[in-house]
Amino acid sequence: MDFPIANLMDEDACYTALVAWLHPGGFACPRCHRPDKILAHRRHRAPVLDHRCGHCGRVFNAFTGTVLHGIRRRPSELVLILRGFAQGVPTAQLARELDRDRTELLALRHRLGERAFEGRDRTPLDDTVLEADEAYQNSVGKRRTAPRPRRPAASPGQQGARPRHLGR
Repeated sequence: MDFPIANLMDEDACYTALVAWLHPGGFACPRCHRPDKILAHRRHRAPVLDHRCGHCGRVFNAFTGTVLHGIRRRPSELVLILRGFAQGVPTAQLARELDRDRTELLALRHRLGERAFEGRDRTPLDDTVLEADEAYQNSVGKRRTAPRPRRPAASPGQQGARPRHLGR
């Protein structure tokens, strides 16, 4: 997923991108699922508008019924959060950079991860042989296991077998 840097601070461009990601089949009423006769209802949080369906009368916005339902953030901030999640930025670092609560961002990260896991492709691969980069895509950033000492540690009150000199 690409996040053009020039568009990250433009609220209208971020809102347009969020609507396209959340509603790839087109924006429609969450109750009756009809895309026509959707009118602007309230404009006090522009560019996030509240809409009213001309068929069933439901009032909703672009985030209603999606994974971002109930999130009260500007579109540019939401795109920055999603960009950080996609790039693997730790939640604590992202919370410090955006001056937000870490637990709130962590809950959003978990909610997005669960939704991604539910929507994953479950079809088996057609190859009988699998390459390592296909099977372990996310293992690149993992650390190796800690090395084990070659000799047992000295018990409390005892000195080790011999001093270790690192400068030689």
